[in-house]
Amino acid sequence: MQRIEASLLIPGRGDPVRDGVVLLDEHRISYAGPAEGAPETPDALTHRAAAVMPGMWDCHGHFMGMRTLDLARLPLERVELRAARSARDLRAALDAGVTSVREVGGMGVFLARAVAEGTLDGPTVYGAGAILSTTGGHGDLHSYPLDWVGGSSWPDMTRLADGPDQCARAVREQLRLGARLIKVCASGGVLSEVDHPIHQQFTIAELRTIVEIAGLADRAVAAHCHGKPGIMAALEAGVATIEHGTYLDDECCDAMLETGAILVPTRTIVADIMAHKDSVPDYAYAKLEALAATHAEAVGRAHARGVTIAMGTDIGISTPGAPTSWGTNGAELGHLVDLGLKPLEAIEAATAVAPRTLGPQAPLSGQLTAGYDADVITLSGDPIADISVLTDPDSIVGVWTGGRQVKGAS
Repeated sequence: MQRIEASLLIPGRGDPVRDGVVLLDEHRISYAGPAEGAPETPDALTHRAAAVMPGMWDCHGHFMGMRTLDLARLPLERVELRAARSARDLRAALDAGVTSVREVGGMGVFLARAVAEGTLDGPTVYGAGAILSTTGGHGDLHSYPLDWVGGSSWPDMTRLADGPDQCARAVREQLRLGARLIKVCASGGVLSEVDHPIHQQFTIAELRTIVEIAGLADRAVAAHCHGKPGIMAALEAGVATIEHGTYLDDECCDAMLETGAILVPTRTIVADIMAHKDSVPDYAYAKLEALAATHAEAVGRAHARGVTIAMGTDIGISTPGAPTSWGTNGAELGHLVDLGLKPLEAIEAATAVAPRTLGPQAPLSGQLTAGYDADVITLSGDPIADISVLTDPDSIVGVWTGGRQVKGAS
């Protein structure tokens, strides 16, 4: 058994506890609460910290081994090389306090196995497999021959599907790989060259098929959506989450509240690209510049109207310290606070809310509660007083996944 004593215990949901104790009994939490009510544990290994909280989730990341946000360059490097880079990204996520990743397109379905079997240290990965896209849509690589992009040479990133029958097969292919959720591009995007972020891509009939087939296997569907037409179509089809939500208005908010859909804003990638123009092709920067302010307004509107928000970054770069690189995940909490969330609300978005983005696949995670997964982090300061504590990996002094300490052990 391990015992963590902290001046501040942040449970993920509910009020913080001063002078708290968390007991880890193998891979589960057996107690979390005030020190005065904690069981005596004379033989436990004891750790002390300024603050303790659940390990964070990144609900929108990509393990693709990229060193550039120019997606057209991705096929020019072998998948084996990119996988090796992603192994280091797993470690960077842990050091940043991220103990679970909902990976929405990339090599996550394969890395998840390596982590689960103990081959690699990393967060628990819930992978979507390949991103589902229409021909010419956000997941298409517009500068490459269509026969190549739509073939089997690109299994770790995108799967083109047109019409309900192809959509059904595409979902089943991802399930065959072990996908824990399904990712679909319901609108155009920024990093794709030809399409427009506002335009809807899949039809409602196609989206309904995707949601139906995923639902047969108890999988939730995450919908990349910038424009309102795609948002509304995805919600009508029954998706669990809206990713980005740039042009989300009051009608969209009402629909999300009615359906219970969760918004994953991914402000990190917007802010990072705006601050580093040279990190993307000119066409991508022009698209992002046109929508960055609208995206900020949409996130603030969603929060003000009570839409549930979960933390996600859209991180996918393997170069340490580069914009949108693994290890900078905690920056998203600072962005959420800048857009109107209180620090405790941002922390809840990264912890207690986050597992719900998996729908029926959601684990007992994200809260310091007896019986929940022993995914825990300790901090050198109080993130409620200063959210930047969670943006700096050096302030994450201890990390446990499944009760095993993977950072801070002496």
